[in-house]
Amino acid sequence: MATILTYTILNAEPSAFGAGDLETSKPYGLTSSEKVILQNKKNLKKVVVKSNNQANEVDSLRERIDGLQTIIEGLSRKSQENKFKLKSLDKKNSDELINVNEYEKRLSEVSQKNAQDIQKIQKTVSEISIVLNKIDTNYVSKDKFNVLVNDFNKFKELVAKELRSKSTSKKSKLDKLSNAEIEEQAKKLYDKKYYTKSMQYYTHLIDKNYRPARSHYMVGEMKYYRKNYSDAIAYFKKSAALYSKASYMPLLMLHTAISMQKTGDNKNAKSFFKGIISKYPNSEHALTAKSKLSKMK
Repeated sequence: MATILTYTILNAEPSAFGAGDLETSKPYGLTSSEKVILQNKKNLKKVVVKSNNQANEVDSLRERIDGLQTIIEGLSRKSQENKFKLKSLDKKNSDELINVNEYEKRLSEVSQKNAQDIQKIQKTVSEISIVLNKIDTNYVSKDKFNVLVNDFNKFKELVAKELRSKSTSKKSKLDKLSNAEIEEQAKKLYDKKYYTKSMQYYTHLIDKNYRPARSHYMVGEMKYYRKNYSDAIAYFKKSAALYSKASYMPLLMLHTAISMQKTGDNKNAKSFFKGIISKYPNSEHALTAKSKLSKMK
């Protein structure tokens, strides 16, 4: 019994001193309240562990997010750089395309011009060939050619002699008349429409500087009626420059305008028609000018 009691006491001793110790790894002898506290302590420990694990996971996720953010920023910069490079490349390609198109355009123009030049050269060569063929066909020997030249020179001398004779005859005839008489005869010839002879008389008066404004005007009129409009304009212009207040100025301006119209100078023709209407509004020439002007485009 003593032995058993001693063993019981020895075994009961730890229970007496460690009961209710919540700090041990395996607490025992707990009251109901202590059990609740122990359980809460265990639960709290689990929560702390879980919280720590979650915090670690959050830190890990943050590190991963930071890494991804760095990668995204790098990709964004790279994308922007690529965008600028693409724009630059697109502009370069566009400029090169424009240059290529311009080069092709110029090349086409040069080729077209060369083709036209070649056609002209071919045409000229063809014409020269025809002339050469004619020369070959109608070849004249040197002796025959010299005979022809001599005959032509003799004919030329005869014509010149005849012209000198006629000129001397007319000159001597006109020299016997006064300038006033020459003008009178020139006007009579003009009225009869003997323009060739009348122009010779008026030209003589121009050479003598006798009433040159009127003489130029009269020659211009005859050139006008013979439809030699370019010469008519030249004589009218000289006449107006010599004396712009002559009584025949309205008609001179009208015939000048019509001559310009006939030669295709519509711009100046319109100006002259308007000038007649403005300067001589009550004249018959102004009515004619209005009619002519209304028909011009």
